[in-house]
Amino acid sequence: MRWFCLLFLLGLAACGQGQGSAWLGYAEGDNVFIAAPQAGWIADMQVERGSAVNPGDLLFRLDDTRESAARDQAQATLAQMQHLMAQEQASLEYAQKELIRQQGLARAHAGVAANLDLAQSNFKQAMALLAQTQAQEKQAEAALANAQYQLDQRRVVAYVQGRVEDIYFRKGEYAPASTPVLSVLPKKNIYVRFFVPEPELARTHLGQKVRISCDGCKPVVATVTFIAQQEEYTPPVIFSVGNREKLVFKVEARAPGGLPLNPGEPVDVTPVSP
Repeated sequence: MRWFCLLFLLGLAACGQGQGSAWLGYAEGDNVFIAAPQAGWIADMQVERGSAVNPGDLLFRLDDTRESAARDQAQATLAQMQHLMAQEQASLEYAQKELIRQQGLARAHAGVAANLDLAQSNFKQAMALLAQTQAQEKQAEAALANAQYQLDQRRVVAYVQGRVEDIYFRKGEYAPASTPVLSVLPKKNIYVRFFVPEPELARTHLGQKVRISCDGCKPVVATVTFIAQQEEYTPPVIFSVGNREKLVFKVEARAPGGLPLNPGEPVDVTPVSP
């Protein structure tokens, strides 16, 4: 249907548009396609077509049985490392106290050299074991952080504000990784696409202000942000002054925050006098 409307607009623009008349076009939108970074079965879909979403809103959730188990295992490993750390810390404190006691006896010439050597050896060993356990604890913390991150990736949230345009996978379906599950159209991504006949292209330039109007809507002003380098329609004849009017160029205009239009809505575009 959109292509039929486009052909109709092109025909009107090429055949019936004169100098100073409105350029014909329609509203368009750049959808944001949202996919999960991981593959999995869709366990829950939180939105429907037309739903308004804001940054941080949960869109859908993938089955997280495996990731939850991995997170629980990482938590258990970290708890074990923390318990071992407490034991190694206690062993180090005991070895330090014993070393201090043996050093005191040695200074008083009341100790045995072998006992002092053993206390020094035990202290060094306790320090080494504590350092090793600290490294293992850091590894366990990193493993838990990674497991939690993988689990969080099963919950896909919105990073843009807009309206859900389409949903490609439903609850119970398997979604491959990086494959769009749904699309969202942010309001700021709505713009107009219109067609300027070749004779009027000279008075169109990037940054130009244009007035956009449609049936039942208040006119708004937008800025030309794109002009096609090639004509949109070229008849299979040798160019002449007469048939140049059949050439139209695709132009796009946007406004900060987007335009209050619906994609596909026909519009009339006229240049704004400086």
